[in-house]
Amino acid sequence: MNPVILLSFVVLLLMLFLKMPVFISLMSGPVIYFLLTPGIPGQIIAQRVIAGIESIPLLAIPFFVCSGIIMNYSGVTSRIMRFCEVLLKKVPGGLAQVNVLLSVLMGGLSGSNLADAAMQSKMVVPEMEKRGFSKEFSSVVTAVSAIITPLIPPGIAMIIYGSMANVSIGRLFVAGIGPGLLLCFTMMILVGFTSIKRKYSNEMIEVISLRRAFLDAIIPLMLPVVLIGGIRFGVFTPTEGGAGTVVIAVLLSIVYREFSIRKLFIALKETVLTTAAIMMIIGAASAFAWVLTRERIPQQLTEFVVANVGNRVVFLLILNLFLLIVGLFIEGNAAMIVLVPLFVPVARAFGIDDIQFAMMFIFNLAVGTITPPVGTLMFVTCSITRCKVSAFIKEAVPFYFLLLLCLMLLTFVPFFSLALVNLIY
Repeated sequence: MNPVILLSFVVLLLMLFLKMPVFISLMSGPVIYFLLTPGIPGQIIAQRVIAGIESIPLLAIPFFVCSGIIMNYSGVTSRIMRFCEVLLKKVPGGLAQVNVLLSVLMGGLSGSNLADAAMQSKMVVPEMEKRGFSKEFSSVVTAVSAIITPLIPPGIAMIIYGSMANVSIGRLFVAGIGPGLLLCFTMMILVGFTSIKRKYSNEMIEVISLRRAFLDAIIPLMLPVVLIGGIRFGVFTPTEGGAGTVVIAVLLSIVYREFSIRKLFIALKETVLTTAAIMMIIGAASAFAWVLTRERIPQQLTEFVVANVGNRVVFLLILNLFLLIVGLFIEGNAAMIVLVPLFVPVARAFGIDDIQFAMMFIFNLAVGTITPPVGTLMFVTCSITRCKVSAFIKEAVPFYFLLLLCLMLLTFVPFFSLALVNLIY
């Protein structure tokens, strides 16, 4: 390997481990490469950064971020939560089960796990504590259930992955439903058993009928269905669908009488800040991907792995272990942007389906969001609920084992990732 590219890797990883801003960390690698490699015009790095974000599919990101934020301010979240309460009123676990199901339904609107965790930490956790659930258990359920969000369409992680790996975003959206439901049902089982064992209250306040609750929430609940159906049948692209959800979110806020210019301004401001951070990371990663391609690193890695790893099962086990370790120290989207161009060619060489590999990859790195020392979901949730991190980790141990079980199922049982894709496509 070229010593310059090796130095670029080392500096990039060192800066990520030191918790430097992700954009700066990712830019450090290509900058060092361009400075130390003779014969490469300096303006190429700027060109590659700009080229990386000049992508039509990436336009879907600000639209889905914006629609999710507006819906949080427009009363949609409270209506969906009320529907979940009425629907699950007799299920052991009560409000804890509502917490899990709400993540599934809100994941189909916001696409952001951090937004989902922050919203539920403010809305659901205080109510859970009032009804007898411990702070630690409430915080863990909130953070772990937020992992479902990147898997449920329109997860932002799937848009980024599809753009990096040149995989159909529409197919990824459909594929994400299976893993999302798998994690939802297994979590609900674990939450139910834990609630029965600890005698947590199953009491919930039924203020309206199931029919009324469903009618109140039917429009936002139908959005993911309309989105996937429209993309599948070519009515609109993911980007156009994202733009449509923004319009619907604004209309819902008017219908629910929650609209105000102030709320709209706050939502647009949050959208700009979130989108800018994501796009800066993608631009820097694009420059680094150009460096890797120029040095033929993906091809060399593919040749090395195929020559030294006996079969696909061993490769998948090693890769899962590697990604779990990476997820402990590096933020998920940053790790995905760096590693996807490296490992997708290797997976294809072993004949692994692109969609199944994507689901495994995204889910694996999502697990890192609730593990120390980087765990963004863990820290966001604990900072809002004021739960001690040590207590959170202790409470989360059964959930860690559950996530590992789900990861193995997604890795070696194609049905969960591909059944709906094969059916619809």
